[in-house]
Amino acid sequence: MSGTLYGIGVGPGDPELITLKALRLLQAAPVIAWPAPPEGESLARKIAAPHITHNPKEIAIRMPLEVTQFPDRGVYDQAAIEIGAHLRAGQDVVALCEGDPFFYGSFMYLYDRVVDHHPVVVVPGVSSLMAAAAASGSPLASRNDMLSIIPAPLPEAALSAAINGADSAAIIKVGRHLGKVRRVLHELGLIGNAQYVEHATMPHESTRRLAEITEDAAPYFSMILVHRRGTALR
Repeated sequence: MSGTLYGIGVGPGDPELITLKALRLLQAAPVIAWPAPPEGESLARKIAAPHITHNPKEIAIRMPLEVTQFPDRGVYDQAAIEIGAHLRAGQDVVALCEGDPFFYGSFMYLYDRVVDHHPVVVVPGVSSLMAAAAASGSPLASRNDMLSIIPAPLPEAALSAAINGADSAAIIKVGRHLGKVRRVLHELGLIGNAQYVEHATMPHESTRRLAEITEDAAPYFSMILVHRRGTALR
């Protein structure tokens, strides 16, 4: 009998934001897999660490994070083979994912490779989107607002059109595109309505008005929230 692969969202950074279901599965798992950069620690593993009170077998899924190489199909192919061996042996495997597994989560690439061969269960997690809104004190949307999730790496014209077509926007994957996003929002007359959040729920969380920021690059874990009315409360 096959084991089950559980993709669990461990939240945006604060270990206390893991769900009760994810906690139960994590603490019972004989095998835990987690994504990581080529070198160094895994953020997903670090978030879950306070809750790993047993001694499971652990599988590190190390991959390049550069845009030109992600997702690395070979890495996920190999991870699916290694995880599949445990599943075929009847062992459940918990795969950790920062935030939510199906909101730009790396778990989706494992899911695609495993779901046709073994049982897979996805356990939702608190996403960075919800964490950034809470950190900034900015409700995302109200009434009939149209909320858009917009990747900052889009070409400038596409980015401008997407923001201009939304009542409320969450601009993700900011990183080295911060200057471009700031320029677009200024041209649209929305720079004064934009909130910048980095490392939401983490110890070094920071929230500022985008108009106060002069840098042209931001950390990977950053997001910009902007509402056409200035706030969804109006």
